[in-house]
Amino acid sequence: MSQEDNGWEEYYRAIKGRPPRQLLLDALTYFASNSAQPQLLAIDLGCGDGTETAVLLERGWNVLAIDGQPASVEYLLTKIPEQQKTRLRTQITKFEDVILPSVDLVHASLSLPFCSPEHFDAFWAKIVQAIKPGGRFAGQFFGLRDSWADSPDMTFHTEEQVRKMLENFEIEYFHETDEDGSAVSGPKHWHIFTVIARKR
Repeated sequence: MSQEDNGWEEYYRAIKGRPPRQLLLDALTYFASNSAQPQLLAIDLGCGDGTETAVLLERGWNVLAIDGQPASVEYLLTKIPEQQKTRLRTQITKFEDVILPSVDLVHASLSLPFCSPEHFDAFWAKIVQAIKPGGRFAGQFFGLRDSWADSPDMTFHTEEQVRKMLENFEIEYFHETDEDGSAVSGPKHWHIFTVIARKR
């Protein structure tokens, strides 16, 4: 993978002004009937430049934004009005060291693969444990045909493995992308499993 730690700020600058990712917008539609419930809490796992965290706050959620890069919080805070910051907490830490409270939604768009293989199973167990019954996971896993699949510090899965990890969930949306495209770093083949699932 091309993103070294010191390349993340360049990445954030390159994606400045991007729209929120469709995965989060789609996931939030599943909560429409529960929108009147107070104190809904979401984790934005790998919050990056903060675009999705900002959307969650705008829609009345409380948010714990987590990322491994201190620069992410700087970019995030520029997007958040002062009156919304009381509903925001941040945690700068590696995925293997995260502390996750009980939540209604874990959003993890294009972030989970950046947990190393040696720590991934324990990390995923924390995610599953954190989501309340009836809460949701909305996230993406990279498949074995992804261009970055030879990166030893990243984690990749087969469809069978992804579905196995979701055995405690009712899958509400599952889509496989397997196509040429581009990343900030240049041309790239994307192999991604995109999931929205409700915990039983």
